[in-house]
Amino acid sequence: MPRYALLVEYDGAPFVGWQRQAGSLSVQQVLEDAAAPLNGGQPAATQASGRTDAGVHAEGQVVQIEIATELEPLRLREALNYHTRPHPVSVLAAARAPEGWSARFSCIGRGYRYRILNRRARPALEAGRVWHVQQPLDAAAMHAAAQGLLGQHDFSAFRAAACQAKSALRTLDRLDIARQGDEVVVHTAARSFLHHQVRNMVGTLVQVGLGRRPATWPRQLLDGRDRTLAGQNAPPEGLTFLFARYETPPDWC
Repeated sequence: MPRYALLVEYDGAPFVGWQRQAGSLSVQQVLEDAAAPLNGGQPAATQASGRTDAGVHAEGQVVQIEIATELEPLRLREALNYHTRPHPVSVLAAARAPEGWSARFSCIGRGYRYRILNRRARPALEAGRVWHVQQPLDAAAMHAAAQGLLGQHDFSAFRAAACQAKSALRTLDRLDIARQGDEVVVHTAARSFLHHQVRNMVGTLVQVGLGRRPATWPRQLLDGRDRTLAGQNAPPEGLTFLFARYETPPDWC
């Protein structure tokens, strides 16, 4: 069957996450059902570059989809966007997938952004898009602490208890933290992440930003490999999947 690549954005608030689950609405279900009229009435098979949890957003999720109908990528994009309504899922671009390409297994890098609104007043316009932390955060201290997590390590201290990865060994390429007005913004990138790794790292670094822990603490946790000693799992609404990188990227249109 023809395989296509999709570049997708979505608001994660109304979904149980990317992955299809019985009895609950997921981003995967919305896309697969939207493709059914193009696939003989049957939901089309999809795979994402990275699964996102309930409440997590995406600006550049990459999805492979296989449908029985041969279509120009622009027509496929328009058809899917018509049938995904009224759900907050939009196909930004589409392409014929390169030979042997996989959205998940061909991916060589993934990036996320985490936004913290750091002010006394609660969010109105950005509600559901940020983690609201009222107490002042020292973004410089958080950034300094984050640099101790870069490189290849066993990230057991920052993985979810339900994480299904066979190994906790990961290579963290970027973990930058900076203040932008009332926001403290975290950017991170790696070839792959463990389940809840980004949110657990952010929750831990916030303890440093609040002055409750020294800048050396996150690295000590990393070396200790004990999740129970680390900070909280930061809430999902502040997290956005930004991009997936490939050696042979799709020819988007």
